[in-house]
Amino acid sequence: MAERSDAGAAEAGRETRMATAPSERTRVRRAPHKARYDKATIRAILDATPLCAVGYAFGGAPYVTPTLHWREGDHVYWHGSSASAALRGAEGAEVCFTVSILDGFVLARSGMHHSVNSRSVTLFGVARKVEDAQKSARLDAFIDGLFPGRAAQLRPATAQELKATTVLGMAIDEASAKIREGGPKDDEEDYSWPVWAGVLPVRMAAGGYEDDDRLLNGAEPPDAAPAFLRKD
Repeated sequence: MAERSDAGAAEAGRETRMATAPSERTRVRRAPHKARYDKATIRAILDATPLCAVGYAFGGAPYVTPTLHWREGDHVYWHGSSASAALRGAEGAEVCFTVSILDGFVLARSGMHHSVNSRSVTLFGVARKVEDAQKSARLDAFIDGLFPGRAAQLRPATAQELKATTVLGMAIDEASAKIREGGPKDDEEDYSWPVWAGVLPVRMAAGGYEDDDRLLNGAEPPDAAPAFLRKD
C-alpha cells in the first residue's frame, strides 16, 4: 500500500508541474512576471470559459474563428459543421488556440496605467480530426461538461448528424497562461492626484432558466447552471 501511495503522490506532483518548458512561441516576453506555465493553472483557465478562438492559415490568409471548446485530460476539443471551411483549414494544420477571461477594469490615476485584470491561455499545436468511432463520446463529454448527466437524457444523435459534424482536438503540450490581478500600479508621484482609483470587478453570471414555448409538462431544467457561471 505504501508503494501505491508514493506512486500516487508522484503522479499528483507531475500533474501540477509545467505542461512543457516554455517554447519560443509560448514564452511570455511582455510582463513575464504575469506568466504561468504549470499544468494546473492552464487547465483551470481553460475550464473557466467555454469560449475560445482558433487561429490558422487557410489559402494563404490568416483566420481566427471563435467557437466553443471543452477539455478532456490533456486535450482540448472543438466542433462544427463538416462543411465548415474553418474546420477544413484547421484539420492537420498548426493552429493557435486561445481563451481569454475578463475579471475586472483597473482604473488608475493616469490613462497610461489603466489596465484590466484578466486570465488567458495560449496553445500551439496541430489540430487532429477525431475519428468517427470516438465522435459521439467526445460530443457527449462536451454536453456533460456543461450540464452533468444531460447527454444521457437527450435524443441520441443520428448517423447523419454525426456525419455532418467535425470534431477537432489538440494536445495541451505547448502552452502558456498569463494572469493580471490586483489594483492599479501608478507612478509614485501620481498617488497624490485627486481622482478615484481602484478596480471594477467583472464576472460572467447566469440568470434563471427560461422555458421553451413547447416544453412538455413535467420537464424540469438542469439542477444548476455550468459551474463557471457565478451569480454573485
